[in-house]
Amino acid sequence: MASTAASPPPAAGDHPRVLLRGFLSSETCKELEFVHRSCGAAGYRPSVVSTSLPHLAATGCGHLLLPFVPIRERLRDAVESFFDCHFDLFIEFTGLISWCKGSSIGWHSDDNKPYLRQRAFTAVCYLNNHGEDYTGGILQFQDGDPSSIIPVAGDVVIYSADNRNVHRVNEVTDGERLTLTLWFTRDRAYDEDPKLLTFLSQTSLSCEPTEQNSYIPMPASDNMYWFSYDQSGFDIRCARVHILGFSFHSSSGESNTSVLPDEDDPIELLGKQLRLGRGDDVLEKIFSNSLHALQVVQFYYWKAPVLAARARREQSFPGSETGCYQIIHNSKGTELPLPCNDTLAQTILGSYNTAEVAFEWNDFALAVAMWESYSEELKKQLLTFLPYWLSSETIFVVDPSELQNQSNSPMRSGFASFFGDVAGREL
Repeated sequence: MASTAASPPPAAGDHPRVLLRGFLSSETCKELEFVHRSCGAAGYRPSVVSTSLPHLAATGCGHLLLPFVPIRERLRDAVESFFDCHFDLFIEFTGLISWCKGSSIGWHSDDNKPYLRQRAFTAVCYLNNHGEDYTGGILQFQDGDPSSIIPVAGDVVIYSADNRNVHRVNEVTDGERLTLTLWFTRDRAYDEDPKLLTFLSQTSLSCEPTEQNSYIPMPASDNMYWFSYDQSGFDIRCARVHILGFSFHSSSGESNTSVLPDEDDPIELLGKQLRLGRGDDVLEKIFSNSLHALQVVQFYYWKAPVLAARARREQSFPGSETGCYQIIHNSKGTELPLPCNDTLAQTILGSYNTAEVAFEWNDFALAVAMWESYSEELKKQLLTFLPYWLSSETIFVVDPSELQNQSNSPMRSGFASFFGDVAGREL
């Protein structure tokens, strides 16, 4: 568990806010970054990418809510403790938000619209580092101390959502500023959990725990992934894979001139089966859709050091996971004809330092198998916890002792460590 050090509390009635350093571990930040870069869609304002919990549930990625559960509880406890709440708090919104190049917001309080009056408190968790991953994007308060926050991965700032904490975020000048943001309310009518559980019950209860590939993501409407900027734009799914050196290819292996009938929208190909390529090489594995492929790509870069070490150990064993896919060489002609302004995408999202990762197809093939294991385990856990959540209409950390008939389950032994620091799992 990451240690937490708080700055001195403000005087009551002034500008109540607190900075909690090291609230989230580095691995927790990286897991949430993986979720966001795998699933994010165009945001609520220009130059913003967001991943909300309902979006995860609606796209068949409800199992990816599990990393959020212990974090939400810890944050609620921190807010209730700091503000000495003598009432129940409910979480109104939980979401991952990227502020990309050109984004900013002027002076405001978080309850400054009639439809936001229910918001009482805000928690902003920084998932990457100012000066390393992006420039600009400093949180500044109009009055009181601390007057500005320079984002450091793992730090959390908590403040009241009213006009005692009028603030702004100055312009992001390069890169992608990533946060986990929660708003808390005293009004049960705005509790996001019952609505979220409705999504989860509709999308998850129809799946049996043993059902194969029930964790494969299903894309939302294509326009949710289109990032407009002035007169140009790009598809976020394409941009994410291109920035990391990959490309989408026809699943049939045929030339791209034959995969697209004249009347079809090329972006619709992203919801269909496809392959991943790098340079002139294409992995023979067929992915169900672009989000499926994107999740594996992002997983590979999240776990690259672990993957490389494990792949080296397993190379000498016949039938190992690294040998399950072939590489199709000289397949440049099969790349899908997708309209995407790659230059603009790199300008807005920034470029990732992939030089530290010595790419190997063997490592990537292993990432496919390890991503499947990671996703399948989360899916099983979701289906185990969901009945408890539905009965209480609340998403919470389930005490292992409350689980029935789980004594022989291989999952049981992992519950305590999973919820102690959800992102500390070694794959």
